[in-house]
Amino acid sequence: MFKSKIVLIFFLPLFVLSQNKKWPAEKLKQDLVIFKEVREKANSGLYKYRTKQQIDSIYSWAFSQINQPKELIEFYKIVLQITDFEGSLHNDTTLPDDFEKKYSSGNVFFPFPVKLIENKLVVNFENSEIPLGSEIHSINAIKSLKILNSLYKYYTTDGYNITGKSIGIGSSFAKYFQMEYGPQKNFIVEYSLPNQTKKIKKTISAVSNEKRKENFKNRHSLPIDSLQYNRAKDKYSFKIISGNTALLSVHTFVIGRNAKHKEHLAYKKFLDSCFQYLSQNNQIKNLIVDVRNNGGGTDPNDIVTYSYLTQKPFRENTSAYVTFQEIPFSEHFVYEETEPQKKQEEKKDFEDELKEEFPKLENGSYFQDEKFNQLLQPTPNNFKGQIYLLISPRIASAGSLFASLVAGNTKAIVIGEETMGGYFGHNGHTPIEYELPNTKIKTQFSIVNLEQDVPKKSNQIFGRGVIPDYEVKQTFEDFLQNRDTQLEYTLKLIEQK
Repeated sequence: MFKSKIVLIFFLPLFVLSQNKKWPAEKLKQDLVIFKEVREKANSGLYKYRTKQQIDSIYSWAFSQINQPKELIEFYKIVLQITDFEGSLHNDTTLPDDFEKKYSSGNVFFPFPVKLIENKLVVNFENSEIPLGSEIHSINAIKSLKILNSLYKYYTTDGYNITGKSIGIGSSFAKYFQMEYGPQKNFIVEYSLPNQTKKIKKTISAVSNEKRKENFKNRHSLPIDSLQYNRAKDKYSFKIISGNTALLSVHTFVIGRNAKHKEHLAYKKFLDSCFQYLSQNNQIKNLIVDVRNNGGGTDPNDIVTYSYLTQKPFRENTSAYVTFQEIPFSEHFVYEETEPQKKQEEKKDFEDELKEEFPKLENGSYFQDEKFNQLLQPTPNNFKGQIYLLISPRIASAGSLFASLVAGNTKAIVIGEETMGGYFGHNGHTPIEYELPNTKIKTQFSIVNLEQDVPKKSNQIFGRGVIPDYEVKQTFEDFLQNRDTQLEYTLKLIEQK
């Protein structure tokens, strides 16, 4: 969940190398050592899903890969493997801006948006070369399954979750492919037409990054998945669907910076009006809560929303901790400020906040003071009918915390697909960023390791997202027709009950 972000920039002498040249192994190993030490000191979620032995093992592998000079992009892929392996959707490791801009110049990208439908990679764009809905079997003789497996590291998810990676594939397939397999002038695509098995080969030309983005904006599935990739203009809505059913859609929790922000206050007023109406209208027995596009946001939007759906006191989490009060390796920290004096002031303010919220040292970790995690009460006009919660792989951070609370602590019927955010907990709240001194690769992660206030359930698995009671995926025919499979399923389920 996105709280105030400390973004830091530290200027060191730049070890300049062309993107086409190889970096000395010594320089890469220096960066990898710093990358490892930073995460051991600052990343409270380092061993959340992996044992120390497993983490040590992947670093042993990484060091073994850089005994010889390497191009920056190859070193970057190694670091990405580690970033993804840790299992936090708030992890993000990026190339230097100037390098990525140069590396992505020219007509080098796969031209068509794609989408994973029924575990198949299909064309998601009306065009004259490869028909919409065609299944891609291989590109440049690389099988689609191998391509997908190789691209997963570019989009991090919580724990062992895989479903959420479909969001990254859907939005950035061409970019990931170019980074993984290099710039291409042409693509030999082996595909089959919709609902056919005969394989066809066709060579198509690469396009520019601008054209790639333009094609994505004009993808076929835009009417259904537009909110998954763009911050919603209409962030929330409420409507009566029938005489006994209402629909509350909350597409993001990026609704004001804090509890006093006017945007949050307007949202709170909106919720009050919706649930006051529901409490006064005894005919509406069913409430569909649609958070399928909710990738997270700021406190207390998630908690306030939940307070209208529960009848029990609750907390945001059962525990939360960080592993430092003073920034380790501060010489590599990325600051917002650039002047030395202002950087020191920013550093002190940040550390003072940590010491206030996480004052208690236990077993090497600093735990959250209870005043920052108070017992909260349900809103008086909370909904007492049947809740139907719609979830998807897009749901992350504050969105998944909200979905976990509803799925775990109410009698909601959960419909859709597993969330990318964890059910039992995640690392969130406060993202920090470091820059490696030689390559200038930046790495970001969130430092608060929290356990969500949810019970154990037979269908909820450690290291996985919220698991639906009814798994409902979009069918291929619904994809072609742009039908909302999950919502239609839910309405039918309500009719049957």
